[in-house]
Amino acid sequence: MTKLVVITHPNEILRKRSDEVDRNFILKEDTQNLIKNMIETMHNDDGVGLAAPQIGKNIRIVIIGKDANPDKKDLVLINPRWNKLSRKKIVDLEGCLSIPKTFGKVKRYNKIQVTATNEKGEKIEFEAEKLFARVIQHEVDHLDGVLFIDKARDVYEIE
Repeated sequence: MTKLVVITHPNEILRKRSDEVDRNFILKEDTQNLIKNMIETMHNDDGVGLAAPQIGKNIRIVIIGKDANPDKKDLVLINPRWNKLSRKKIVDLEGCLSIPKTFGKVKRYNKIQVTATNEKGEKIEFEAEKLFARVIQHEVDHLDGVLFIDKARDVYEIE
């Protein structure tokens, strides 16, 4: 495994919309290794999610950490899309590996429907709520060049 370098804000890579990838790209050995390294990097840096732009790749791949997933497994979402299932939004504190030591309150949908492809190139669909839904929305924002500080209120830094 290779620990990847997490890109920090400001960096134009974090502000670009990432490209969708196809099944052939997903199944390539390089991509499979990238996914393993992303998972390793996320855990080493104590993250609950990691998006490919954060490690310098503008492709639509995110990792949702086992600590945010009710199934307690790391989850790979490729070309993810989500739709709200509730009108209810919850405000909670967020941080980001790409914006170290910075936190803010972000309003997100509490319950969402997610469609994506997994690391085996298979379509997956599921519902997510609470922290699980929040992390997915945060990571998908990265794929669209949106950072949590763009949506956050009461942003503050810690030493």
